[in-house]
Amino acid sequence: MNNHLSPFDLIKLSTRVFFVKPTRTLLTILGTSVGISAVVFLVSLGYGFQYLLLGKLVTTEDSLITLAASYPSESGAVIYPKTIEEMGKLPGASETSSMAEFSGEIDYEKLSGLILVREVEPSYFRLSGFNPDIGQAPSEKKPGLVLTNQALRLLNLADDQNILGKQAGIKVYYQSQDQSQPSEANASSPLPIVGIITDENEPPVVYVLASSISQAPPFFKELLLKADKIDNVEPLREKLSDKGFLISAKLDLVTQARKILNAITIVLAVFGITALVVSAIGMFNTMIVGFLERIYEVGVMKSLGATDSDVRNLFLMESLLMGLCGGIAGVAIGIGAGKLLNFGLNVLASRLGGKALELFITPWWFIGLILATSASIGLIAGFWPAHRASTLSPKEAFLRK
Repeated sequence: MNNHLSPFDLIKLSTRVFFVKPTRTLLTILGTSVGISAVVFLVSLGYGFQYLLLGKLVTTEDSLITLAASYPSESGAVIYPKTIEEMGKLPGASETSSMAEFSGEIDYEKLSGLILVREVEPSYFRLSGFNPDIGQAPSEKKPGLVLTNQALRLLNLADDQNILGKQAGIKVYYQSQDQSQPSEANASSPLPIVGIITDENEPPVVYVLASSISQAPPFFKELLLKADKIDNVEPLREKLSDKGFLISAKLDLVTQARKILNAITIVLAVFGITALVVSAIGMFNTMIVGFLERIYEVGVMKSLGATDSDVRNLFLMESLLMGLCGGIAGVAIGIGAGKLLNFGLNVLASRLGGKALELFITPWWFIGLILATSASIGLIAGFWPAHRASTLSPKEAFLRK
């Protein structure tokens, strides 16, 4: 009765190919690793794009289920406090926040300039997902001002490295809806600059908490309405639309962005998989050549008592090990190349005054999937040679030799 090869003996015999034919084996592994690294590199780039863009769109969880409502500018309509109260009582609504916009004046030391003043509630930044690029949003415990770069230029503070904490005064010019009966309101005292918006396309704007101004605004420009759960976003959108509001939701942007980015990731993956298929063909060719060169060896093994399954498992184990080694090397090369480019981009960004970013991101589950795929490719590439070797009789092997 024949004894099957133990797993230890099977692995020991399978690794012989690394020493008997080192050049061919290493080239095969290299070819596989190139294909694997291409997949890892390109898919990591796709995921990096997703995290980069979606991270910009969704800075807070609440902003994903919040609707921003405003009247069309041509209508001349405005949002009154009573309307905000009514909207907050709609079924499915859990929280509201508002933003009023009026012209105003900002002064710092002996400098002053006209500016747009946006009065907001503390919850506005959380619900809108809008946060300063530098510093932080004001709160009830720490009130202050958030200025755009254009606003800082009015005060000659754009090039100041220690802007945060400097005190500035705010004056707001309220007007009624019919542009009559103007009135003035001031901040009770100069407020510290707590945040900066670096977008150069933003006009001279200052964000300030409405509670910091001596008089409440008479009406508002924008209403934020948060749903109590994601399923109520659409019903609330319909109710707001019926009342004549223009609605925007980050959920829409995220959904569209995800679709586009998923398509980009798939296209990048297709290019990588093409390289992987080419490397798999190379491995298949190596296994066939290896089988043809070892026909006599197969005959000797069978003459000494090796079973058909022993021979088949030996060839499959060799191809599995080569595929797995190629996968490990490919993952290392792909991630390493991404990390290297991330480092280079961050160095360049820091020199140009930009922010650090991670353009290449490789999920752990994807690494596991790639390693399993590379092992599967090895098994597939070795299946036919393994099957052919297992069905070869000793007599046929010796005659072919």
